Amino acid sequence: MPLRFAPAPGWLVLLPALVACSGADHLRGAAPERDVDPSGDWLEGPTASAPVAALPPRTASTARGDRVGESFRNTYYDFPREGAGAQGATLFDAACAPITRVTQTFHDQVCVQGSGRIRSGATVSFAKRDCACAAVCPRSGQKICFERLDPKAFPAGRGAMGKPVIPLRSIAVDPEVIPLGTTVYIAAYEGLPMEDGKPHDGCFLAEDRGSKVLGHHVDVFTGDPAMTKQWNQLVPSNQGVWVELSAPRCAFLLQGR
Repeated sequence: MPLRFAPAPGWLVLLPALVACSGADHLRGAAPERDVDPSGDWLEGPTASAPVAALPPRTASTARGDRVGESFRNTYYDFPREGAGAQGATLFDAACAPITRVTQTFHDQVCVQGSGRIRSGATVSFAKRDCACAAVCPRSGQKICFERLDPKAFPAGRGAMGKPVIPLRSIAVDPEVIPLGTTVYIAAYEGLPMEDGKPHDGCFLAEDRGSKVLGHHVDVFTGDPAMTKQWNQLVPSNQGVWVELSAPRCAFLLQGR
């Protein structure tokens, strides 16, 4: 049953993080007709050994803690990149033809996240589950096949609408709650650092989905594990965030999409 967060006077209901930093059993990056199962690197909140960075300046609205829209569970996911090491695992395509050999570490990451970059620089993305030829994904128990994609067209993977997902802009949602293609404003993320150091405006586009992303749940695509860690420290997973759908301030995200 999906977790839901009830409003509390003054601000959000803070719940303890329910998942570890190993991620969850969703997959990402299928074309529209495919059943994506995005998960996300759901991280625990900050601990004594991981000090929280100082929050950047917020707008008057977010500084007051104003509620915007409905409360949703929040998590994060990113785009793994294959590192050095013995390539003892194989990625297969939907026809069970081998795509490439990869490290076991990368295999175990990409079978959860759904998209990633192999050592050659190519992007691989979710194509099919329940592949007889594929090895079992340790974190999900599923057997996933992939598709090789042009890294120029899909530098950070592919979402459920068949389009490239964009770090810190794309989110995975339950389409029964938030239709794909909807702009979303999340006040809690306004002011957080972007990759270029500029403050985020709180605007996102719903263009991914997953069997574990259910109900009132938004899964933010960070694109990079370091950014996942940073944003998770500033706005911890499962804390709950207030969401406004089809916010006029976010309409610019639809341009060219």
